[in-house]
Amino acid sequence: MEVRPRRSDGRRVSGRLTSMRALRCNAYGGPASAVLEDRPTPEPGEGQVRVDVRAASVNFPDVLIMQNLYQVSAELPFTPGSELAGFVSAVGSGVADFRVGDAVYGATFVGAFAEQVVVPAVSMSRVPAGVEMKDAASFSVVYTTAYLSLTGTAELQKGETLVVLGAAGGVGLAAVALGKHLGARVIAVASSREKLAVCVACGADETIDSSVENLKERIRALTGGGADVVLDPVGGPNAISVYRAMRWRGRYVVVGFASGEIPQVPLNLVLLKGADLRGFDLRSFAMNAPEQMRQAREELVGLLATGRIRPQICAVYPLAEAALALAHVAERRATGKVVIEIATDG
Repeated sequence: MEVRPRRSDGRRVSGRLTSMRALRCNAYGGPASAVLEDRPTPEPGEGQVRVDVRAASVNFPDVLIMQNLYQVSAELPFTPGSELAGFVSAVGSGVADFRVGDAVYGATFVGAFAEQVVVPAVSMSRVPAGVEMKDAASFSVVYTTAYLSLTGTAELQKGETLVVLGAAGGVGLAAVALGKHLGARVIAVASSREKLAVCVACGADETIDSSVENLKERIRALTGGGADVVLDPVGGPNAISVYRAMRWRGRYVVVGFASGEIPQVPLNLVLLKGADLRGFDLRSFAMNAPEQMRQAREELVGLLATGRIRPQICAVYPLAEAALALAHVAERRATGKVVIEIATDG
C-alpha cells in the first residue's frame, strides 16, 4: 500500500483540522491497490454528523466493493469501509439527537476507513457506557445480520438445530452466539480445527471440519435426520450438499457468498426436499421492515451493554496498515472481526 506524504505545512488551522487521512480506491482492485491519502476535512450537511473515527471494522463486502464485485457499485474514487465508531465532531442543520463529543457507532455504505467521515445522523447510535470503541465498531453489521437472519427470516425456535456455515467468520460467530441465546442447538461448520475451537468458545455444541468431513453425512448423523435451520454466508460448492441435509420443512437462509461462488440450486431438489430457501440482505430488510430492524437493534444493544454478547476480535491494525487488514479478511484468515484502529492526531 502506497503512503503519500503528509502536508508539510501542518494539518491544523486555528485549532481546527483542515485535512484528514483516508484509505482511497482510485481504481477497482484488491487490498494492495488501496492508497492512503490526505483529504480535505469533510463538513456535514443537513441531517448529517461528522464523526472522528476511532475504530472501523472490516467486513467481507468491503473487499467485494473494492473489487466492484458487490451487488451495489461504489463510484470511483471512494473510501472503503462500512462500520465505525468514534466521536461526533460537527453537527449539520436539523440534527437534534447528537452533540459534539457524543460517542457513536454505526454503519455506512463506504467511507469508514478514514480519520473522519460524514454520515446521516439516523445511521448512528450512542455507544453504551463501558463498551470499547473497537467492540462498538465490530458489533452492528454482523450481529444485526445474524439476529434478523435467525429471527426475522429463519424464524428459529427454541430447541431447534441450527447449522452455521462459515462459522468462524464475523457473521458466523455472531450467529453461533445468538443461536445459543435463542435456545437452539448449534452446529458450527468451519475449515480448520483452529477455527472450530473459536466456535466452541463462542458456544457451539457440535462442530464439523468442512476441509475433511462429508457435510451431508455428518449433518444428518448429528441431527438424526436433518437440520431445522441452516445459515449460509458462504455459498460455493458445499451449499447443495448442505441443503440435501435439511429436514422436511427446514429453512435454508442465504446471507452472502464469501466463497465468491453463487451456487445453482436445482428447483426439483427444492420440490423433493420440501425445505424452504430464504434470503436475507441487511439493506433490503432495513428498507422494508424498519420497525423490526429498530426493535432488533434495541435488543442487541441491551445484550452488548450488559456483556451477554461481545464481538470476537482476532486482529487489530493501524490505519497505515489498512490494506493488511483488508487482506486478512480477503484471504479468509479471520476468526471473527478484524479492526482498524485510528489514533488521534494532535
